[in-house]
Amino acid sequence: MESEEARPLRILAEYSEPLKRFRAARVCETIVFFGSARLAEDGPLGRYYREARELARLVTLWAQSLGTEACRYVVCTGGGGGIMEAANRGAIDAGGLSIGLNIALPFEQHVNRYITPGLAFQFHYFFMRKLWFAHLARALVVFPGGFGTLDEMTEILTLAQTHKLEHPIPIVMYGSAYWKEIINFDALVRHGMISADDLGLFHFADDPARALELLNGVAGPATAKPVDRVPAFAHSRVG
Repeated sequence: MESEEARPLRILAEYSEPLKRFRAARVCETIVFFGSARLAEDGPLGRYYREARELARLVTLWAQSLGTEACRYVVCTGGGGGIMEAANRGAIDAGGLSIGLNIALPFEQHVNRYITPGLAFQFHYFFMRKLWFAHLARALVVFPGGFGTLDEMTEILTLAQTHKLEHPIPIVMYGSAYWKEIINFDALVRHGMISADDLGLFHFADDPARALELLNGVAGPATAKPVDRVPAFAHSRVG
């Protein structure tokens, strides 16, 4: 199984195993939280940990109010520490499901204990992990983070910009001061690297209430009709 010839089997396993488990748990749609594994609850940027936990709790309570058999808007993270742990923890605080799509790395990335049994996954391939982030996502919340967070965020932004998905994945950038310092979005427009319209692909939020308001507006009201596909996959547009 670890040979070069078996690589296609390993890739297939990282698709079929999550699919089987999501179907069994009736997980339908997710709200994905990205952010640094290095942010500690009691650290200098601990407010982001606490606010990620609270937002995930509020999102889960909102999702539970939908009253459908399928599990909609389930909190999903990369399964590690920091912001990921905080979001998984908030979902558990509200008595909901909590998904962790972990990745095998030599340091930093260890599965946190706030993930629903059976919904913690350990990926070998980054691209398969990213596929599952995008496959079920109906919205994305991006907390402050480093290379990994930037990589994951820009992947989804590119899919949204190029209209590669049949439905949009709205993006909430949490911590406007941080993100406006890290990425000069206006400069990208000024240099012609993106269009001014692309700035509408994401929104800024600085507190859990505002972030929840944005998610309510973009992911659908609590009265939305039940989804008839479990999981409800995102599909690539063709042509």
